[in-house]
Amino acid sequence: MSRDQSKNNLITKYGFMFWIIVIAIVYLWAFKGLQFTGIQASAGEVSRSIFQGIFHPDWKYAYNGSGEDLVSQIIQTLAIAFLGIFISAIISFPISFWAARTDAKKRFHLRSTSGKLLLVLIRTFPEIVLAIMFIKAVGPGSFAGVLALGIHSIGMLGKLYDESIEGLDHSTNDAIIAAGGNKIQVLFLSTIPAVMPSILSYTLFQFEIAVRSATILGMVGAGGIGTPLLFAIQTRNWPRVGIILVGIIIMVAVIDWISGTLRKKLV
Repeated sequence: MSRDQSKNNLITKYGFMFWIIVIAIVYLWAFKGLQFTGIQASAGEVSRSIFQGIFHPDWKYAYNGSGEDLVSQIIQTLAIAFLGIFISAIISFPISFWAARTDAKKRFHLRSTSGKLLLVLIRTFPEIVLAIMFIKAVGPGSFAGVLALGIHSIGMLGKLYDESIEGLDHSTNDAIIAAGGNKIQVLFLSTIPAVMPSILSYTLFQFEIAVRSATILGMVGAGGIGTPLLFAIQTRNWPRVGIILVGIIIMVAVIDWISGTLRKKLV
């Protein structure tokens, strides 16, 4: 083995050890900042009650035609997620072209940098924070949930769309320009058709996330299945908690399966 190879192996070995030490220090610092106050005395009883509720759910609450039953609340949750993603996808699409860096030769581009900064600012606020803000603005209910999911997802989808546009092969664009095409023709004949499968796939993936988020937003009053779940927990109605949790599990599993199947066909 040559001296250079030995030196490179030594650097690799000690470099690996250095990062192990850094990660260990970060973990120690993180755990040191936690204040573990212990487990509540009622934790075991509550956990047993929840599992009992799951295995002995309140089937009467599944559907009773009142509009407040499980099926109606799940449909409302899906509607909140769908409308939120629909709004964000429409708004994110043009913003992603604004944020996309199409000229790799330039280190700094004012247009793309400002677009990326806008997406970062939007992503800064979690859905639950936006939901609380919109509840104060428009009142509690599903409309606040739609606005919270829609605004937050603009930042997420805009980033994903932006990366799809930046990763495109521009040879087709160059061919259209060489044939005498203009920028509008390049956009509609090459860029959009090429990026559309990725955009649809990312939108479906974000919809999966939005369904889960819509469930949580209901707990702060933004509509959906989270609201009756919170009331059932507060009143210790464990059979109702059980049927709601079963409904959420089935809803998420079905949405994940449908979305995953569609995304496999798109990509």
